[in-house]
Amino acid sequence: MCDVIAFDADDTLWHSETMYVAVQGEFKKMLSAYQPEDAIAETLYQTEIRNLESFGYGVKAFALSMIEAAITLSGGQIPARDIQRIIDLARSMLETPLELFDHVEDTLKALAASHRLMVITKGDLLDQETKLKRSLLADYFTYVEIVSDKTPEVYRAILERHRIAPERFVMVGNSLRSDILPVLAIGGRAVYIPYHLTWSHELSVEHDPAHDGYYEIEHLGLLPALIEEMCGG
Repeated sequence: MCDVIAFDADDTLWHSETMYVAVQGEFKKMLSAYQPEDAIAETLYQTEIRNLESFGYGVKAFALSMIEAAITLSGGQIPARDIQRIIDLARSMLETPLELFDHVEDTLKALAASHRLMVITKGDLLDQETKLKRSLLADYFTYVEIVSDKTPEVYRAILERHRIAPERFVMVGNSLRSDILPVLAIGGRAVYIPYHLTWSHELSVEHDPAHDGYYEIEHLGLLPALIEEMCGG
């Protein structure tokens, strides 16, 4: 049996990474007068990784990392108008209409009829709350958890708070690092849905596809049948 099925939000329920890729393209164009494209991409990535502990995840953290990387790449010569351009790009990411993945609403509707559903996503609180509201999916979820990171300890605390046994919990997401491995580590089950644009930091882990409790499907439309098989409906 499964008491609760939890979903990541970004790039599991709705497209998110496509916005980041588009903005990074604009960022590379902006800094192309100072450094080659590979150097720009690597400096931005390393800046993001270094800033995770201080700024966390999300659009606002990304914007701060872009500004810092721009200053570094330009040797402090980046003009104020380009800093403003970075801020405008970040604002556009917060205002861009959400594009849901195929099968999302039908899947949630089917599963909500027999299970409690939860969102567990990381990032900026206001940003994620706003996106969930804009998605028009909020009514399907009994619980919403917005966290600064996803570790075994974070998942364990969430389950304890809601009195959910790990063996009766299923997490669905596109990140091995954040959605899958921490849940398996605490005795839960996890369904991995690969996404071709997942941030490399989230993929840079090893995993055993034969691990007990690990499942992988191509798209969300296959989830109800899998849940029926693994949880008994």
